[in-house]
Amino acid sequence: MNSATAADGTGAAARLGEQVRGTVLGPGDPGFDAGCSGFQTDYRHRPSVLVQAAGADDVAAAVAHAAAHGLPVAVQATGHGLSVPLDGGVLISTARMTGVTVDPAAATARIAAGTRVGAVVDAAARYGLAPLNGSSPDVSAVGYLLGGGLGLLGRQFGYAADHVRAVDVVTADGCHRHVTAERDPDLFWALRGAGANFGAVTAVEIDLVPVSRIYGGELTFDTARSPHLLEAYRQWTATLPEELTSSVSTIDYPDVAAFPGHWRGRHVAHVRIAYTGDSRTGEELVAPLRAAGPTLTDTLGEMPYTECADIYHDPPYPHAYLGDNVLLREFDAETAASLAESTGPGAPVMCVLDVRHLGGALGRPPEVPNAVGHREARYLVRVLTPLDGTDLDEARATHRKVLDALAPARVGRFHNLVYGGCADGAADEPPVDYWEPADHRRLAALKARHDPANLFRCNRNIVPGR
Repeated sequence: MNSATAADGTGAAARLGEQVRGTVLGPGDPGFDAGCSGFQTDYRHRPSVLVQAAGADDVAAAVAHAAAHGLPVAVQATGHGLSVPLDGGVLISTARMTGVTVDPAAATARIAAGTRVGAVVDAAARYGLAPLNGSSPDVSAVGYLLGGGLGLLGRQFGYAADHVRAVDVVTADGCHRHVTAERDPDLFWALRGAGANFGAVTAVEIDLVPVSRIYGGELTFDTARSPHLLEAYRQWTATLPEELTSSVSTIDYPDVAAFPGHWRGRHVAHVRIAYTGDSRTGEELVAPLRAAGPTLTDTLGEMPYTECADIYHDPPYPHAYLGDNVLLREFDAETAASLAESTGPGAPVMCVLDVRHLGGALGRPPEVPNAVGHREARYLVRVLTPLDGTDLDEARATHRKVLDALAPARVGRFHNLVYGGCADGAADEPPVDYWEPADHRRLAALKARHDPANLFRCNRNIVPGR
């Protein structure tokens, strides 16, 4: 079952292979390169040992091996959120650890570490329930939750991390821990919002919400015919109830066959909508936005929640990309005009602009506090660039210029939606960007307690004791 190598030069990896039910591989072994690959293709982990875990005990054995040899640890399920590639050390793949168990009476779900969001949506839907998932069905549900989880229904229900009930995690000492608010309130607080800093999560238990259908879909506009669409969206969001969560995204589509004909060669604005109220009210709420200009497509209507991935139609295929974001306390007309100009067809590189309307339950602290901060933000602005044929340095410089212009209203960044920003060194990024200053100090103290050697550092790293 195992193909163990002595990649560390001591035979320790071979001994590790005898301890796990999954597979232990080293560089040069068949399947090693494929096992290290993920959704992000611009760079990947390059470990000395890859553990393809079959269960929680395999994860514990891998962490204990890393701790005994002073090796860094990275954990990967799908590789969507890869931020700091592992160079040497131990990569734990949880991709084989899948499964969802729904308790319809309690309206909860237990999710194994490698499970994708789409599987959770489908499992919950059998009972008229839904998770607070994001736009893509292909991301790891656990990674999404650990980073905070900004979902399709966020304004009504808050961040997905606000609805985590329990976390099963292997900490840096190689021990299994079942963490809840009652058993370990400090670690429970940290795990929900601090990413992968505190251990290798093997399963989570979450609350589900009683949603089986929504009024949703998207409107698309040619910005050449609707040049003030961002401003129209800004004004429209000021009138919305919390039951409606939305975003607007703009992209300059090349005139190539890979894209639908009605988008090719146009700079297109996509307005994405998810509303849990009735369709008649949904139509009334959307009417002012429809009046902003002629639409290229209009898919808004009643849909079962199982079709929610059609709202964003995120690409399902692995590719190279760079992305960053800022959280804003306000989004005024000047900002809308500036973003339209800086990310439009005249930008130095292709820029996918994404403006998400926050507020509502996202702005309120959850009943059980967690590390997700900057809840005063009213909007999130993200810029993303596909890197196929695009110079990485030029893309970074463009993103920096776009987002630096938003500094007066900036309160921080959102953990889940930064892609590749740490590839050239996490230490240069101020940690306060992701967490409130007081929260970061608390996280650093907890990191010193649970991972003093900073084994779990291939992420948006919280340095122990700092």
